[in-house]
Amino acid sequence: MMHMTFYWGKKVTLLFDFWKTDSWTSYAFTLLACLIVSIFYQYMEDRRLRFRLLSTNKTTVAPPPQDGFAANSTTTPLLYSRLLTPNAGKLSVARFAGAVLFGVNSAIGYLLMLAIMSFNGGVFVAVVLGLALGYFLFRASDEGLVVVDNPCACA
Repeated sequence: MMHMTFYWGKKVTLLFDFWKTDSWTSYAFTLLACLIVSIFYQYMEDRRLRFRLLSTNKTTVAPPPQDGFAANSTTTPLLYSRLLTPNAGKLSVARFAGAVLFGVNSAIGYLLMLAIMSFNGGVFVAVVLGLALGYFLFRASDEGLVVVDNPCACA
């Protein structure tokens, strides 16, 4: 039976039917795995943001014209400028790699969420501590790091 409230104990089924713990040793290794994957999640998020910062287009985009399509439409300037950006539709290695990093990081994040949904208190604590430790190790210096999604200064 699946638990629907937090419980504390060594018997956990985590993510897959074959990942079951029945001893304190296997439970400790499971908690260590959750901790390491949580730290790795923060590392990957840091790499993804830094890659995004390095691969952003250094050129600025001119604001869209105030006549024609933009003046007669309900399209927002943000969407309009994104549609008219010269390189917006082009596939590049940097955009593809960024998308792959985003996908991998999203998958890890969802797996961590599903692990927490086992409702085991130890798994919850291990994941939260791993995320906090990973943030401290890899992302605490990101406070000044800003990634601008739309470099257009449209008014």
